[in-house]
Amino acid sequence: MRIKPALGALGALGAISLALTGCAGAASGAGAADDRLQIVATTTQLADVTRELVGDAAEVTSLLQPGASAHAFDPGPTALTALAGADLLVVSGAGLESWLDDTVEASGFDGTLVDTSEGLELIAAGDDPHAGHDHGAFDPHAGPDHGEFDPHAGPDHGEFDPHVWTDPANVTLQAQAIVDAVAAADPDADIDASATTYLARLAELDEWMRGSIDRVPVAERLVVTTHDTFGYLERAFDVRVVGTVLPSLDESADASAAHIDELVAEIRATGTRVVFSENAIDPQLAATIAREASVALRQGADALAADALGASGSDTGTYIDAQIHNTTAMVTAWGAEPLPVPGSLA
Repeated sequence: MRIKPALGALGALGAISLALTGCAGAASGAGAADDRLQIVATTTQLADVTRELVGDAAEVTSLLQPGASAHAFDPGPTALTALAGADLLVVSGAGLESWLDDTVEASGFDGTLVDTSEGLELIAAGDDPHAGHDHGAFDPHAGPDHGEFDPHAGPDHGEFDPHVWTDPANVTLQAQAIVDAVAAADPDADIDASATTYLARLAELDEWMRGSIDRVPVAERLVVTTHDTFGYLERAFDVRVVGTVLPSLDESADASAAHIDELVAEIRATGTRVVFSENAIDPQLAATIAREASVALRQGADALAADALGASGSDTGTYIDAQIHNTTAMVTAWGAEPLPVPGSLA
């Protein structure tokens, strides 16, 4: 974990930040109406995790809304105002929030920034998530030789794969970093009970996911998704991401005709059964590839919650719900049934 003071606005940006600071209380709940710690989280996943950890001891605001990807976020006045009144800014890190520095500077945020990616074992962009792991006789990336085509290849969007939340063990470490930061910022905040309960639920989620995925032979755990989001799931649970509709770690890349042809060939050669669309990305290209490969497409309510959670109250509205949804979708697509969901997670 890295906790560091954020730089204030400079020059003309300072005038903007002063104006925003003046109305921060109304936007974020800060001020006389609420003297609790004010926390802003960048992503929907982190906002949900933080709320679960702190309970009623702090006010938590999410910069991103349900269904919105952090890759293409364009902060507006609401985001700047929320940051201006925040005590803590919780970020996913690992290069996900490429817009963060300018946003922090423009807002005049002068609280503490908590980079929750510090201390995680990050996957370098372009690396094989299974590198350094012994998978016995079966190589989950073995398959026909498709020449120079790499289904994970694409533009360089940073040094690391930022999609750390697809492995709940990473989220457990992120959660602990948030707990430590809250305790440092407000020693009187009573979060012990809520944090202990939620960390226990994350451990149970990890166990449930592992048990459910283990019902499927390793060689049959084949996934095609919209973009390269599930590297950490791939590494942690012996899942093979056969390829991605968009050849990139974010959704800004274009898929060439050659990439589409190669991906269709890879789907057919590996016996992949399903193409998964994602909740924050238009499914049209995924539908085209599924049709060309003559395999099923999961979209709409059956799409994976990859870069963002769904609407509140939906089956992807919380981090734990989204992981259960994604795991269930994958395991059933592989022809098996997941374990019953424990009551503490339902």
